[in-house]
Amino acid sequence: MYKELEKFKVTNQFSFTIEDSLAEVCNASDGSGVFLVYAVGDSKELIMVGSTGTVQNNGALKAKNGGLYDKIVEGHQFAKTGRKYSWPAQMKIEDITALEVVWYETFNTDSKGIPTAVEGVILQNFFDENGRLPRWNVAF
Repeated sequence: MYKELEKFKVTNQFSFTIEDSLAEVCNASDGSGVFLVYAVGDSKELIMVGSTGTVQNNGALKAKNGGLYDKIVEGHQFAKTGRKYSWPAQMKIEDITALEVVWYETFNTDSKGIPTAVEGVILQNFFDENGRLPRWNVAF
């Protein structure tokens, strides 16, 4: 786990296989924050970092309806609509047996971590260690 994430207390994780329904196994909240996606097999590899929610100049949060849950399940990736469809397809292509998704609410009444800033710190740390972004992150 990245030490930057330790201060966020509203967190959980779930596993996803090709046979699962992402909408059913996803236990993410409707809050704002970040999620980390790991390919799980013989080893565990961070393959994606994502976030949802933006902070306005007055300090207010602008959250998308459905928050982390909706971003994970319905977010667009790999030029297909909804990760509920694109993740299983990509997992087949890459021969990934299972994903582990860990999510954190970074902006709520107890924490004020700007979701995209937290996402950027995690990606920067990954980049510093590996010289590249996680393979499912196209750009940042």
